[in-house]
Amino acid sequence: MLKKIVLAVLGLAVLGVAGLAIAISMQPDEYIVTRTATIAAPPEPVFDQINDFRKWDAWSPWAKLDPHMKVTHSGSQSGKGAGYAWTGNSDVGEGRMTIIESTPPSHVKIDLEFIKPFESRSVTEFLLKPDAGKTNVTWNIIGKHNAISKAMCLVVSMDQMIGPDLEKGLAQLKTVAEAKGTP
Repeated sequence: MLKKIVLAVLGLAVLGVAGLAIAISMQPDEYIVTRTATIAAPPEPVFDQINDFRKWDAWSPWAKLDPHMKVTHSGSQSGKGAGYAWTGNSDVGEGRMTIIESTPPSHVKIDLEFIKPFESRSVTEFLLKPDAGKTNVTWNIIGKHNAISKAMCLVVSMDQMIGPDLEKGLAQLKTVAEAKGTP
């Protein structure tokens, strides 16, 4: 009798692991997290804040999570080729960003690479559209899931993990850009 119970428990465990593996494998291979905001300023001062990594400390949702974070700038001052690398506490990890496309004042595309706490790569994109003296800003983060992130998404989606940070960043960008008013 005990042997049958042990075999039944083991059988259920194997089925559970197999079911979990199937659920993980069925998660989408790619993700996109998108947030938008309307900023009461023309596109130029908004674009200026996004296109220059040296200005990100004023509005980035991650900049103040580690006051001792080490930041290095490389490449161009702004625009295509500008680079930003960071090393910080467990809240910010380690990684780097490089602007790979810059079309003033409407588009900035960034290669985003995380090194720690886990390796991943994604694309961050800002789209700016003028609208009657204001600017509609769309912030996208687009990436591919690996097995670990697919498993995490069974509990919480990338949208739930990253979306609130994008909302906070856009709100802070709105404050900074509206205070600047013009480039």
